[in-house]
Parts: sequence; C-alpha cells; structure tokens
Amino acid sequence: MQDKTLTCRDCGNEFVFTATEQEFFAQKGFTNEPGRCPDCRAARKASRGEGGRSSGGFGGGGFGGRREMFPAVCATCGKDTQVPFQPRTDRPVYCSDCYSAQRPSDSRRSSGGGGRGRSW
Repeated sequence: MQDKTLTCRDCGNEFVFTATEQEFFAQKGFTNEPGRCPDCRAARKASRGEGGRSSGGFGGGGFGGRREMFPAVCATCGKDTQVPFQPRTDRPVYCSDCYSAQRPSDSRRSSGGGGRGRSW
C-alpha cells in the first residue's frame, strides 16, 4: 500500500491518507476512505461531544493526526500551559506539575473499588 493524497470535504485542503492508516481502516473493516482531514475530523469530533465512541484504549484514536490543544493559565501557579480540552471560565485549569501535585491528595477522586474496607 502507498500513501494517498485526499481532499477534505470540509476545508478543501489536501491531506495524506498514509499506508498505515489504510491498513488500520482495512483491519477495522472500513470500506470508505476518510472524507475529512485530521484537523476537521478532530473539530467535528469535539463539536459532537467527543463522538461517543471509545478509542479502545490506544490514546485517542486520532488516525495519526495531532491532538488539538488549547492555551490556558494554571489556576495555582499562573504559568501558561496547554490542555487537550476547551477551558471553561467556571472551572480551574492546572499545568501538569500542579495537577500532579494536587491529584494524590484529592480523596474525592478515588477510583472506588480496590477492596478497601468493603465486605460484599
């Protein structure tokens, strides 16, 4: 298989449908080539609330495209950072350092289970 150059139906820009992506599509049983470039696919997915489909645990299912990042300011240290979601004004956003420092001490976000003190 060889890379193919396709034209996006939304923006009209050309994009490459790589041989690896073609193999992935064939493995999944997809018969149609993608009609949108990676950026337009990501924008469409975001506008539909992440599309409602699982990526199967393989890191986002972006077909080799890059993930859209949004600028933000850390609510703890004030450092400029980028996050993989559109920040909201009513929720704090943290840089990776402050998020990591905060996370272990936040017992409300435990994953539940783990067998701690439960006798079912």
